[in-house]
Amino acid sequence: MRHPMDTPDNWRKSSHSGPDDGNECVEIANSPTHISVRDSKAPVYGTLTFPTLTFTTFINALKEQ
Repeated sequence: MRHPMDTPDNWRKSSHSGPDDGNECVEIANSPTHISVRDSKAPVYGTLTFPTLTFTTFINALKEQ
């Protein structure tokens, strides 16, 4: 059985995609329990997957910087 994050339509580009056609961005996918991040230029090289609470805590800490 495939994980929901493995489906191409679940991945979306960051709203901060960079100039022009958005070649400098990450893509994100989420499930009820996890969030995955990958490089949009090289998605086949792998993903980083985090529990949702861990990812949310990380993003909130970045916003405080």
